[in-house]
Amino acid sequence: MSEAIHRHCVEVAAGLSPALAEAIAAGGPLTLIADDSQPLAERLCRSVAGQQLSVKVARSIWQRVLVAADATPLSEYFCEANTERLRQCGLSAAKTRAICAIASEARAGGLEADALRALDPAARAAHLTALWGVGQWTADMISIFYFGEPDIWPDGDVAARKSLVRLTSARRKTPRTAARFAPYRSYLALYLWRYVDTPAPV
Repeated sequence: MSEAIHRHCVEVAAGLSPALAEAIAAGGPLTLIADDSQPLAERLCRSVAGQQLSVKVARSIWQRVLVAADATPLSEYFCEANTERLRQCGLSAAKTRAICAIASEARAGGLEADALRALDPAARAAHLTALWGVGQWTADMISIFYFGEPDIWPDGDVAARKSLVRLTSARRKTPRTAARFAPYRSYLALYLWRYVDTPAPV
């Protein structure tokens, strides 16, 4: 399947830009690996905590959060009473508020993975972005790397968007360009992350 998707992406790219086709061809067949082994709320909180940070810094902060929580389930630990402790771990005030809002929603039963998996990507994104501090980028990352959706174009991801512009044309809107790769727009993002040697933001 990955080889068929690879051929599809190379063929589409060839009709857009030789540079893009070359970049995708060089990337070789890719496999989209989804990981839903953690509770959705925890994965969502970690994604929010790591926004706009390097992979190394994000991992360091999250490790401090895990140490601070100790044996307490994260969905319980992330609450207003622990705001100061979370800030001491390196989380900003906005990120602390966001993960507490996510945990509150989870405790209320609003982040059951099976229920959200049954939604189409647009409806799922609408549900997630209704939470304070959860934006479209986070919703896209969850759809790609948690739910394994093959056809998500994360236009809010700077590395993916700028790479697509560089390899095609600044005159063409990136969502319009990415639409040509449907139903495998998530793979286009994977190829672009590989092209710029940026770790996929899982």
